[in-house]
Amino acid sequence: MKEELSRKGAELAKKQISFSASSAPLRETVFSFLGQCLTIAQKDLRAEWRTKEALNASLAFSTVILILFSFALDPNPEMMQEFSGGLLWLVFLFAGALVLNRSFAREMQNDCLDALLASPVPPSGLFLGKTLANYALLMTLEFICLAEFGILFNVRWLANVGPLMLVMALGTWGMTVVGTVFSALTVNLRLREVMLPVLVYPMMVPVMMAAMILTTDLLAGTALGPGNMLWVRVLVGFDVIFTLLGVSLIDTVLVG
Repeated sequence: MKEELSRKGAELAKKQISFSASSAPLRETVFSFLGQCLTIAQKDLRAEWRTKEALNASLAFSTVILILFSFALDPNPEMMQEFSGGLLWLVFLFAGALVLNRSFAREMQNDCLDALLASPVPPSGLFLGKTLANYALLMTLEFICLAEFGILFNVRWLANVGPLMLVMALGTWGMTVVGTVFSALTVNLRLREVMLPVLVYPMMVPVMMAAMILTTDLLAGTALGPGNMLWVRVLVGFDVIFTLLGVSLIDTVLVG
């Protein structure tokens, strides 16, 4: 009996050792891929921090839109309860197009895009790295716009700040993924500044609808619950589906 138990224990130990040995290359591959994605994101963020080209332009554009909306609409509390989410996400969408348009366009000088494609970084890693960089820039822009929106329209958004940040994070990720894919698709077009919004805006209708409805409810004081949880599922599903599609199709988009 003791011999049988010792034999089974030895077999179990061998299986554990073989499993750990087989999982080690997979772990190294995953960490290497994540490191490549972070390297690309860091490169883009450093380049944007040096020039601040896209961030300054989008911030100025969004500020002008908010000021014009505040004078044109003459908002009151009743109207803001109905339209606050729509106005806010329209500003995010219009200003975000300026950031997303520069994602791959900055790589066209000196054939930098060809050098990136020839590097050991896979196209999926290049895509996710640029998506992370765009996501960080858009979230920074949206935080500033949200503060301006609260001042100009007298909206108290701190009451539901936690759920509001969740909706902004999910909605911005969906917007960033779709925008980065189409930025790569239109990078070689002469009218890419015009074509990118034309192609991207129809694809963003589901995520924009969900984000606008949820943001309007939260700014009006309505918490997340069974009545609006469906739109949270729409945001999560949109993010997952389009992230997987972007990772799987970016090789075709960039290389052909």
